[in-house]
Amino acid sequence: MDDVVDLLDALLDGVTEPRLKLIGADEARALVVLLGLLEDGGQPEEIRRAAGDMRYRISTRLA
Repeated sequence: MDDVVDLLDALLDGVTEPRLKLIGADEARALVVLLGLLEDGGQPEEIRRAAGDMRYRISTRLA
């Protein structure tokens, strides 16, 4: 489980403006949906928090 948290932390740290431009808007929306599933599913608190943070960061850049 720690590996998943570390992976989400690394991805969250890596989501920058230039990196987001490497994926299309449709792909970013799909990521937001998938992260929502992690955030709402029966996942541990650390995973839900990391998924929520990443979801927020991507969504604000899509707006």
